[in-house]
Amino acid sequence: MQRSLKEAAGELQARLVANTERRFPVMGLRGAAGALMIREMRLRLTRPIVAVTSTAPEAEALAGEVAFFLDEAADADAATRRVHLLRSWEVKPMAQLSPPTDAQASQLAALFAMIRHESPLIVTSAEALMTRTIPRTIFNESIVKVAVGDSLDLDALVEALAACGYQRVPQTEEQGDFSVRGGIVDAFSPLYRDPIRIELEDDVITSIRHFDADSQRSGEELVEATITRTRYVPPSALKDPKLREQVTLRAAEIGMVRKEAAELSEALENGLLFPGAELLMPYAFGHALDSVFDYMPSGTLLWLVDPGRVLAEATRFADAVNNETAAAAQKPAFHPAPEALFITADAFERALGNFTAVEVGSLVTMAAPREGWAVPVEVKSQNALRLGANQLSGVRTPPSFEPLATELREVQRGQGRSLMIVEGPHQVARLRRHLEAWDLEVNVECKSLSALMEWPDFRPAIMEGEISAGVVLQEDGLYLYSEEEIFGEPRARRRRRPTAKGALLNLEELKPDDFVVHIDHGIARYRGLRHMKVADVEGDFLNLEYAGNDTMYVPVERINLVQRYIGGDNAEPKLDKLGSGSWEKVKRRTRQAVLAMAAELLDIYAAREVMEGHAYPAPGADYDEFASRFEFEETPDQQSAIDDVIRDLTRVKPMDRLICGDAGFGKTEVALRAAFIAVMDGRQVAVLVPTTILAEQHWNTFRERFKDYPVRVEMVSRFRSHKENRAVIDDAAAGKVDVIIGTHRLLSSDVQFPRLGLLVIDEEHRFGVVDKERIKKLKKLVPVLTMTATPIPRTLHMAMLGIRDLSVIQTPPPDRQLIRTFVAHFDDATIRDSILRELNRGGQVFFVHNRVENIDYMASHLRSLVPEARTAIAHGQMKERQLENVMRDFIEKRVNVLVCSAIIESGLDIPNANTMIINRADHFGLAQLY
Repeated sequence: MQRSLKEAAGELQARLVANTERRFPVMGLRGAAGALMIREMRLRLTRPIVAVTSTAPEAEALAGEVAFFLDEAADADAATRRVHLLRSWEVKPMAQLSPPTDAQASQLAALFAMIRHESPLIVTSAEALMTRTIPRTIFNESIVKVAVGDSLDLDALVEALAACGYQRVPQTEEQGDFSVRGGIVDAFSPLYRDPIRIELEDDVITSIRHFDADSQRSGEELVEATITRTRYVPPSALKDPKLREQVTLRAAEIGMVRKEAAELSEALENGLLFPGAELLMPYAFGHALDSVFDYMPSGTLLWLVDPGRVLAEATRFADAVNNETAAAAQKPAFHPAPEALFITADAFERALGNFTAVEVGSLVTMAAPREGWAVPVEVKSQNALRLGANQLSGVRTPPSFEPLATELREVQRGQGRSLMIVEGPHQVARLRRHLEAWDLEVNVECKSLSALMEWPDFRPAIMEGEISAGVVLQEDGLYLYSEEEIFGEPRARRRRRPTAKGALLNLEELKPDDFVVHIDHGIARYRGLRHMKVADVEGDFLNLEYAGNDTMYVPVERINLVQRYIGGDNAEPKLDKLGSGSWEKVKRRTRQAVLAMAAELLDIYAAREVMEGHAYPAPGADYDEFASRFEFEETPDQQSAIDDVIRDLTRVKPMDRLICGDAGFGKTEVALRAAFIAVMDGRQVAVLVPTTILAEQHWNTFRERFKDYPVRVEMVSRFRSHKENRAVIDDAAAGKVDVIIGTHRLLSSDVQFPRLGLLVIDEEHRFGVVDKERIKKLKKLVPVLTMTATPIPRTLHMAMLGIRDLSVIQTPPPDRQLIRTFVAHFDDATIRDSILRELNRGGQVFFVHNRVENIDYMASHLRSLVPEARTAIAHGQMKERQLENVMRDFIEKRVNVLVCSAIIESGLDIPNANTMIINRADHFGLAQLY
């Protein structure tokens, strides 16, 4: 018999308490009902619960939904969190790659919850459960607990932190860092959102408090704190002679090449972490690794989501382990015996059988139960109303929300609770605006599901959150709707992770034979670092070679006088000759050119100060609707930049604003908002970009965002024929084109704009001197918005002086994935696996090979390596039409692996291409790689 979710939860609770069965089937859980059922059982039971899904993405989605329904803050500390995600390693078995450090920290925090929390709720996947981990006893012994008033040996604490995998640094900023300054110890434990600061006085802890990793300012005081491991294999463990002995024996056993075995031994001897160091885990702890099942507390209740798929995924992963082990043995590359690091599919199934389990399926009815099964608990649920795909022909038409408004009124009249869950405050405001257009009052004050169930009235509620699918639980009086069901706009679920901080700017940026510039002596070739004794002073010196084999030694402490040479092309520069005065002449000519340019710039900006331009009207409802269609939630920095631009456009003084932000941080969206304001006021917009590929990219982006508006977006570039370009230019001159996107062609004298209202320049520094002359003339006449990830010094200096206005976007949109970088030797198996992994999830791959002379050979090699892929070649020496066809094929997904040169470095953004393999990355500069 089908029951309400609460009744079904009550029946399941009673059966579990009676403890007369081992398997408890639950049927009928659709959409978010699965997470709601786990919530109900969490509130009713005090025993530990481990929910198991077949795949890692499903586990991540389920963990997020359960945390939302349990009213847990997304940034809650792991030390107090009720829902923990035990992630998988996220690299293929036996790969010479290490699990990402944030994945290791997250896994260790979940393991900590299993052994120290009274009744943890863990969500994980089959792959994560099949990967062995640190022995429980060793992990438990490595936990450090500190409290105010305790005595503490500082040296012992430092040693313990190193043994737990913490890295000693001058300033603690990221998880896994620690630093010591006198009697102050800072450590960033994976259990906390912020690092902790321990203050000692005569070996007694006088204070413990959190502090901000960015500002280093102290914050909330703590009575006690816990520090756990932050990585599986700490560098200190690698120096153990017993470990080196075992690894040497294993290397000989599998027949490793002598050179590679020697390199491995040298890394261990020096305590150097290397990619794939976690493969040493079976040898690092003195005895066999434990499985995650060994961490599960007594009385743990397994919650198996679709157990058939879970077991099928276990078999698939076990096969992958065996295949990768065989591939590693064939090379041969270092790897442990597979059973030392993973459990088999049979062992996994047996381990599941050792625990009481709830087996969740989605069917309402089932055939004859298996032997030993109880009668299923059946929940009465149905799919939520799906509006977007069928009802919304365009989000600018509020009447499309009539079916939702009608249903919400019916629910309210029947005293049911309806909850719409959308991402971010802007989507809340958007949905509220549409529903109020239908005279439907909504509740945005309620912030949790628990509060909603007790709310005094039955108004439809909107909350910020994320669920994959809604559900109607009519018997419970609860109606849940996801954002995609409401708007019909899919929004990708992406993990939120901390971003890396700080760029390393030091001697490591230089390689021998690089060209450099000394501020006083000119262009030289860097010949490396030499340790010398000069005038009784011993130290390291940069060896610079000038023309005529002249040599200069620069102390490393004066490295600020030397910078990498950056030329306008790839030609080698002419070396200067020491003492010849040639460099002084270059600097004098440059100084004169700069002064002339400064005078011209001053004239331009003085004219703009006194000119009265066109003041745009304040944005209205149309703008709000356009903004709400942005795929991501605006970050504070991005919203501030948008507000700055709107403020500039509504003034009579012509705008001249520089938007500075990293790639992917949302600068293009700022330009789109400005363009919308301009075209809706009857003005034209010109978007100037440095490359044809970037022009194509912007053209597609602008067309997609403006597709439901009476706006004509066109492009001028070498990807189009002369006739097509001529037609667009003529139409622009006649005022028939609203937004025109193009490269240098837009700066030609025959391109005219009768009502140009905005000029957008993407990466201004990529344009030459002649181009900039034309840009300067345009700048006198129209508002200008310049976007860049790397502003040239002059532009940045003018912004700092207030000549140009500046907006900086420092944080990525919260739903953007963090770039995950692996460094590895060229390896066919790794390349094939990386490509197939991306293709299997429907994505695309860039393979960067910056040698045009043998790029065809590399593409042929990849075709033989991954015959399943559709591979094509792109580089700057191809004919224009040929390059255009290749890029169109890639953008339109007819090609899924693009073997290309560095031609793609100009800000190309193809969201479906999520994997990039860079061959010979050591041949690229830091800026290129960035």
